[in-house]
Amino acid sequence: MTSSTSTVVDPGVDPVDPAAVLAALVDGLATTEATITRLQALKEAHLAVAQRLAEDLAAVDGASGIRGESADLASRSVAAELAAVLHMSDRVVQGRMVRAAELMTKFPATMQAFTDARINAAHVRLIQDAGARLDDAVRAEFEQAAVAACEGETPHRAKRVVERVAERLAPRSLTDRHREAQEKRTVWREELPDGQKMLGLIHAAAVIDGIYDRLTQQARAVQVANTAAVKDATAGRTPDPDALGDSDDDRSIDQLRADLCADTLLTGAPSGHDTTAGLLAAIQARVEVTIPVFTAMAADVVGAREHRSGTGAGTDTTGASLGAAFGVRTEQPGELAGGQPIDTDTARILAGNAVAWERVLTHPITGAILAVDHYRPNTDLRRLLHARDSRCRFPTCGLPPAAQDLDHTIDAAYGGATEEGNLGGLCRRHHVLKHQTAWKVKQRGAGVLEWTSPAGSTYIDKPPAPVTFTTEDPEPDPPLIDETAPF
Repeated sequence: MTSSTSTVVDPGVDPVDPAAVLAALVDGLATTEATITRLQALKEAHLAVAQRLAEDLAAVDGASGIRGESADLASRSVAAELAAVLHMSDRVVQGRMVRAAELMTKFPATMQAFTDARINAAHVRLIQDAGARLDDAVRAEFEQAAVAACEGETPHRAKRVVERVAERLAPRSLTDRHREAQEKRTVWREELPDGQKMLGLIHAAAVIDGIYDRLTQQARAVQVANTAAVKDATAGRTPDPDALGDSDDDRSIDQLRADLCADTLLTGAPSGHDTTAGLLAAIQARVEVTIPVFTAMAADVVGAREHRSGTGAGTDTTGASLGAAFGVRTEQPGELAGGQPIDTDTARILAGNAVAWERVLTHPITGAILAVDHYRPNTDLRRLLHARDSRCRFPTCGLPPAAQDLDHTIDAAYGGATEEGNLGGLCRRHHVLKHQTAWKVKQRGAGVLEWTSPAGSTYIDKPPAPVTFTTEDPEPDPPLIDETAPF
């Protein structure tokens, strides 16, 4: 057996001796981990250099091709270049560049320990986060104690010591910092697999604990009522239709907490903020979803299977027959604005409650958007582009249509037409980046955009396919149409 450092196990040792194999495995794993840690430190150094380069570019007046003197714009441009290589969002890369530069300049002892593999990336994050609020005069003292606490210890176990040292040296009290932190309270969404999303909330610790405790009390009350309902059903007593319990409800307390939270947020009135006229309570949730026609019209899957196997009777399988005729699965997931798939049951429920529909016609093979209702210059053009560009069209960006500007690839001031072939949806960040930095874009036809970075690299961004499924190999890319913007 050979470790990553080419150290050969003593041939005199029995190669199947478990103790010898384990010792070699531990040695090899330790060496590998140290190598990975050093490479991570090197990556941070590269990102720090990139941030320094962006600052230097911002100081150059036009010589670098960067228009304007904004350090943020220069940082955006460099981050976009790196993001295309790292296959990450340029927002994330820009944030990591800033953080890496701060690590190199403000936490040199931490960076040295990181480079020496005495601490790992999680330790570095812990030290940098805890020391962010400290003054320059005490940061070196903090680093010395923090690095010592992290060496040979897990980040979780070192966290308490590191935070205590930071609190002792902090120039401001926890009360003052809490008041400032409360200004940043927020709610966000994060995509998860299998048609799920996570809802996050940042608020005061007491408020979060209160919310969680109330949901827990409500969930337990439902469970107690369900248990009572089961006993009544076993005893043959007629259940009270207005009672809380349900003998068939077997949800766990976690599931109940989640359902009660969703029910309260979707239907409850914000009594602490509403007006006497109930203006906030009158606002209803709104969700934009794309649903394939076969999904909307398909018969119940279980029923269809039972009908074909002879265990059911009278089930309509027309939807299944239509799907087979076109060579696609009958039921395909719906899709939320932004591209996340949702299950067919939820898609049908939303479709059944919709008061209006917008038809999106797609190419049967490639899935390209062909038309949205009728093609009129204003409303329908926006609708078509909204459907085609269901995310920002800058490489690596995935912001949904609600956050987009309609950008003229060739500026209208230079004769660019307001038409599908000269428009693309860009988020505000990348709309500004396109106009204020050396990034350039041209249309290749069929909604395909070709971006050229300041370093001369090219990146192709194709319109994200809507909920459509091909039956054969897609057609080749459309021929190149040179429509480089003259700016």
